[in-house]
Amino acid sequence: QVQLVESGGGLVQAGDSLRLSCAASGRTFTWYGTGWFRQAPGKEREFVAAISWSGGSTTYADFVKGRFTVSRDNAKNTVYLQMHNLKHEDTAVYYCAATRGATTGEANDYDYWGQGTQVTVSS
Repeated sequence: QVQLVESGGGLVQAGDSLRLSCAASGRTFTWYGTGWFRQAPGKEREFVAAISWSGGSTTYADFVKGRFTVSRDNAKNTVYLQMHNLKHEDTAVYYCAATRGATTGEANDYDYWGQGTQVTVSS
């Protein structure tokens, strides 16, 4: 089992930055790739970004390229999502998820999920 806890969300203005953290405990987190997903009210959960277990490979959804950066510190069992130039449409609950398999953009490929952290961007 892997337990994931997100933090760092909050209320910001358009153009601001936030850094989300995903802290893991349980099994060796360095074995797991990690993805970030988000879900806005009335919408389906969507892929945001992912990072391989080593940190050597990252992928992003087109709508966050150039604005968001995913990184990890395996010594701290933590994955980060640095978000810049936030837009109102980035408002959502952000979830991190872990997988022993490939870090895809498909939520069904992830085995463990955190409880989410709310990000609200005022326009």
